[in-house]
Amino acid sequence: MVILLTGASRGIGAALAQSFTESGHRVLLVSRNRTELEKIVDGCNRKAGEILAHSIPFDLTDLTDLENEFESRIRACTGTIDALINNAGQLIRKAFSQVEIQDARNMFEVNFFVPAQLIRICLPFMSQSHLKHVVNVTSMAGFQGSNKFSGLSYYSASKAALGTLTECLAEELKEESVKVNALAIGAVQTEMLAEAFPEYKAPLDPPQMAQFMKWFTLEGAGYFNGKILPVSLATP
Repeated sequence: MVILLTGASRGIGAALAQSFTESGHRVLLVSRNRTELEKIVDGCNRKAGEILAHSIPFDLTDLTDLENEFESRIRACTGTIDALINNAGQLIRKAFSQVEIQDARNMFEVNFFVPAQLIRICLPFMSQSHLKHVVNVTSMAGFQGSNKFSGLSYYSASKAALGTLTECLAEELKEESVKVNALAIGAVQTEMLAEAFPEYKAPLDPPQMAQFMKWFTLEGAGYFNGKILPVSLATP
């Protein structure tokens, strides 16, 4: 299988890259952090003993202006994508009254508009795949009825929007046999969580969550479509 994975230079994304390549799958890794991304790619390929991880250093907030360039970078690696994992995200924890509107827009850009653009871009690459699975990584912070936390209003709203998009696209893309699901992730001990909740210790680490997410990416489309699934032992 060929998987396009965003947010691949750290945390769950980096662990997913390792997990997929250990199982013999090819992964196109996207991150704006070129230095860290190359480290992940080199580590994956060295451990696999072959070139399975491919680096696509790219700032996804530039997609609107550089869409053709991004597509060209994909084509340089593969003609087919079996699964897209929209894992990249941005979190700024501030009181609602203190969040500048540009910061709010940036969070919606990274957490909602970029995943939407990537789905549209990847659809032609999925046409020959037998899997055709889009996995949007949302958050328990944006899951309806879950506990909410001060300072995460815009982040939670952007993740909730991605969840609703998931439900809509699952219906819209049925005739193309594309399955679209979302995983509302709970507390995992990532850099992002530590920045937002410095004193909190999560019950899961990135490799543990990556094992489940790998299974879900490869097998979940056989059981789910248009679902927002909470994957959480705890929230802060």
